[in-house]
Amino acid sequence: MQDVKLKRSLTVFPLVLFGLAYMAPTTVFTGYGIVAEITKGMVPAAYIVALIGLLFTAHSYGQMVKAYPVAGSAYTYTQRALNPHIGFLTGWVILLDYLFLPMINALLIALYLNSYFPTVPFSVWLIVFLILITTVNVIGVKIATKMNLLLIGSQFLIIAIFIVLSIKGLLNGMGSGTLFMSSPFVNGETSLSLVLAGSSILCLSFLGFDSVTTFSEETINAKKVIPKAIFLIVLIGGGLFVTISYLIHLVYPNFQSFKNPDSAALEIAVYVGGNLFQSIFLVGCIIGTLASGLSSQASVSRLLYAMGRDGVLPKQIFGYLHPKFRTPIYSIILVGIFALSALFVDLVTASSFINFGALVAFTFVNFSVISHYFIREKQRNGINILKYLIFPLVGAGFAIWLWASLDSRALLLGIGWLGLGFLVLISTTKMFSEQPPEISVENAEVNEIQT
Repeated sequence: MQDVKLKRSLTVFPLVLFGLAYMAPTTVFTGYGIVAEITKGMVPAAYIVALIGLLFTAHSYGQMVKAYPVAGSAYTYTQRALNPHIGFLTGWVILLDYLFLPMINALLIALYLNSYFPTVPFSVWLIVFLILITTVNVIGVKIATKMNLLLIGSQFLIIAIFIVLSIKGLLNGMGSGTLFMSSPFVNGETSLSLVLAGSSILCLSFLGFDSVTTFSEETINAKKVIPKAIFLIVLIGGGLFVTISYLIHLVYPNFQSFKNPDSAALEIAVYVGGNLFQSIFLVGCIIGTLASGLSSQASVSRLLYAMGRDGVLPKQIFGYLHPKFRTPIYSIILVGIFALSALFVDLVTASSFINFGALVAFTFVNFSVISHYFIREKQRNGINILKYLIFPLVGAGFAIWLWASLDSRALLLGIGWLGLGFLVLISTTKMFSEQPPEISVENAEVNEIQT
């Protein structure tokens, strides 16, 4: 019988690195053109709305990891706080988010490198990328942390160069010619509905703050460290998004003049720093994608490990840890193999799966806080009403509103996957005559104390 446990070695700093790497701060450039058209230039205001809305869900993740400091994340929280069947279905839907993000990163980086080196086939770049991130994740979180530090550092360097070039240009009369402008935040010509429409898209830029909960069994003092890391990830990411989008508006206020809103980031890079900075900027996009791919594969492998250890997925494969590296090696490798689907699946379809899965998780984690703390533990006095009822209700309402903002394709694909999960649940529980297997929280807590 296997007696190998995940090794506790992570603290706040590496967790924040993992979350920011998953989030990829340079994504603020990618979607700027599209959202600028929707919001009539009020992208910073839309980011602030998204930041405020998601802070409530971040609070709920922090509360639930205190109750259940294990690797299963939203799957575990809903399983234990709400209902085992709902937990299974939540975990099943979360796989949409976690499984497809490594695939999207593989697709993007192969496209980037193929455009730079067209003589090398797209499939070669894809396979090389997947071999690299799979190898690093198999070796363990310590080496992945070092790589994330390098990759995130490179992204911050590119962001810093952009900020310096922007400020220098503004002082020399570029764009609006000023460092202070209220129109990106308050504009009587733009309705609130447009800002809200933009924020519904930008919320997806924050995906990743929740991923660090999957490292609960590899974190020292997880009950205190992970909630702190979650808030830092959301606040740092949100601060970067608001600052950078504000500077973009200042240097390029005429958002209507973008030749192609989908590739507005490249137009902005050329305008701010010329062809040299555009090349540097593209390298930054590749680095950001690599960092996100590394972190997302690490996260989903922990979720699969938790489900495998429960017996929801085949235990001999998904519940196995490598005795030397103490990582879920088979889960990591299978995620890498699944990402090969980037050879056949388009970006729009994969993005639709991710959006649906993430919002399901956000909604039920908020409900889990209410169920666990407010209803079961009856913590209903004073500030607890805010912490365990009002805040999670606001977070759930925001997530449900985002659900309503998804396009019909995302909803159809997501509901179809949910239906498949329901059939698997029926088979696993023999037509609900048995309960789904439940995760052992006690063993994880004992491991934390002993460590």
